[in-house]
Amino acid sequence: MKEMDLILGGYADAHVAAMDAQALAEFEALMEILDRDLVKWFTGESPVPAAHDTALFRAICAHHRIELT
Repeated sequence: MKEMDLILGGYADAHVAAMDAQALAEFEALMEILDRDLVKWFTGESPVPAAHDTALFRAICAHHRIELT
């Protein structure tokens, strides 16, 4: 999905070089989630499940100035 390519790709372009192995693994796991679910979380249509409401998820939101409720 183009929106997720822009959100995740934009964050990766800016931060991947500084990410450690754990952060990269977490980022890769996030990319495995269905785009339709991610879009709902990023847009606030659905709450972010606790297991995915991580520092990395919030950093991606902050990078794109997405406010979570």
